[in-house]
Amino acid sequence: MAALELEGLTRRYGERDALAGVSLSLAAGQTLVVLGPNGAGKTTLLRVLATLLRPHAGKASVLGNALPSAAWAVRGRVGLLSHEPLLYRELSAHENLRFYASLHGVGEARVQELLATVGMAARAEEPLRELSRGMVQRVAIARAVLHNPELLLLDEPRANLDPAGAELVESLIGPASGRTRVLCSHDPGLDVEGADLVLGLRAGRQALLAPPAQTEQAEIGRLYR
Repeated sequence: MAALELEGLTRRYGERDALAGVSLSLAAGQTLVVLGPNGAGKTTLLRVLATLLRPHAGKASVLGNALPSAAWAVRGRVGLLSHEPLLYRELSAHENLRFYASLHGVGEARVQELLATVGMAARAEEPLRELSRGMVQRVAIARAVLHNPELLLLDEPRANLDPAGAELVESLIGPASGRTRVLCSHDPGLDVEGADLVLGLRAGRQALLAPPAQTEQAEIGRLYR
């Protein structure tokens, strides 16, 4: 069973198409890299897959469930890392993760495990407003994987991370995690070799869809012109 099936997926904002006619299939355990400039529709695609936005046309199936009719069956199986960390700045890292753990029925042991994994155990009780953006990003990644989701939706996941921080979170969001992943980036130089499929968006439209071995750097470059 495919983890993602999109057929003519379309989402509008007023009269503007943020996505128009996106079609692809991604098997469970595979990685889709979505490339394109700012405003190409990458974040809109993630929000549709996360059931935060309803498609206006076309078909979308996530983990075997049609959207939007079966969105309720998807939400607990997806982990979303967006531009906003979806954390409470007045709460500590520990308090934030404990709050989300309570929503997912996850125990304290998992919270402590993730705080240690992302290197935040020593700063876990400090309010997020006192932490660097890189530290907040590490906590946001811990939040996204807290409930062991089957599908990870990652919008610029390594933003604000230094090399040490990126290494700490690699086991959670990298290929070794074993999860199906959709990774969005506006960086045309992103290494796509670890992906199974590359989707290029331009002005909401599908301008490129191919495995990395069949994707020329020149094709990627044309997305940004």
